[in-house]
Amino acid sequence: MLDVAAFSVGFALIAAGALSVLYPLRWIGITTRAIGLVIMAVGFLALAIGAQLLDSYPVYLGFVVALLGAISMIYPLRFLYIRTRLVGLLVFTAGILFSITMSMLPYGEKQAVAAEAKLDQWMPRWQLGERHTIKVAAPPDKVFAAIHDVRADEIFLFRTLIAIRRCGQEGPENILAPPPEKPLLDVATETTFVLLENDSPREVVVGTLIAAPHELRASGKVTPELFQKDLKPGVVLATMNFLVTPTSAGGSTVTTETRVYANSPAALRRFGVYWRVIHPGSDIIRRMWLRAIAQRAEKA
Repeated sequence: MLDVAAFSVGFALIAAGALSVLYPLRWIGITTRAIGLVIMAVGFLALAIGAQLLDSYPVYLGFVVALLGAISMIYPLRFLYIRTRLVGLLVFTAGILFSITMSMLPYGEKQAVAAEAKLDQWMPRWQLGERHTIKVAAPPDKVFAAIHDVRADEIFLFRTLIAIRRCGQEGPENILAPPPEKPLLDVATETTFVLLENDSPREVVVGTLIAAPHELRASGKVTPELFQKDLKPGVVLATMNFLVTPTSAGGSTVTTETRVYANSPAALRRFGVYWRVIHPGSDIIRRMWLRAIAQRAEKA
């Protein structure tokens, strides 16, 4: 319920702020365009709280401040009290420095209290991650089949967000460049991911190696054993699951969780910067992936 309330408040504030940037809504107390921008920023903060994206919010806030400063270096935005190009340069520099500083804040370690899912066995400790849930009006067996059958073209905005993440560059077939006719989970496990568990109709777990010393990467394809032994410092591993739980009404609850574990402070710091940038896009993809699973299962 908290996320729904946060989303509702956030979208309302963003709409009011955006309108006030064009024409201040004085009847609700927004008397200037500058206040309208502040209201928009508060609205995006509410969305970040609802989506659990607080780690990324200050980074993107700094990017926006830098963008306003860059614009003011060409045409000063006097309604934001940036009256000269020199002030615009100072705002741009402050925004960049703020984003860099926020992107390098440390992440703490989390630990599974009890092995409630297979994912807890494969990655009981992690520093970064996200978790999403959806209700599906279909029994677990149909949902589990849908998890395996969903294709990338069924996931709304998947290709758009991936193209942004890849900066428009093409690459070999993998989860970031899946063929349209192939189930996305198959593409993942045949390329950069390894299947760790396939406990039908309850849970599927996959994992991948994100970063590692050269000699480990050169050793070949990722194997399940990699997730169960001590590794040299500098390794970053990621796991993702889909967990299906039956409901009393004959439907299912589907949860997907992504966990990332870095086994050294330097590796965590490097990936943490990257994660804060891609986290909003990753959040949208996971939500749309669950939605695609629900739509396919309910039609089956």
